[in-house]
Amino acid sequence: MSVEFGYTSAAFLLGGKKSNMLRQLSKPICTVLVWQVVATAMMTLVGAALLGTHAALSAAAGGLISVIAGLAAAFIASRAGAKSAGGVVLGALRAEGVKIGSAVLLLWLAL
Repeated sequence: MSVEFGYTSAAFLLGGKKSNMLRQLSKPICTVLVWQVVATAMMTLVGAALLGTHAALSAAAGGLISVIAGLAAAFIASRAGAKSAGGVVLGALRAEGVKIGSAVLLLWLAL
């Protein structure tokens, strides 16, 4: 008789061990960050070609702010050891708060 695991039952059976769910979480985060870097590079090149150095620097700064804020949020989200649904929500809200705060701070520094 085989046992099939639902979405959350495998995580409960594994206890505190790192499961495949964490590895799968990092792949979407990495994919988003790679696309943000690619879009930043493309807009920087387009800005440099069409509008000059100032446009290229502005595009690079704006893109890097987004990438750095996303990295900060991913780090905070990955460090949240949530053991309940409420803990997951609080961890996500904390990560979003860090993302927004770091983006505002970096935008203030850039301007």
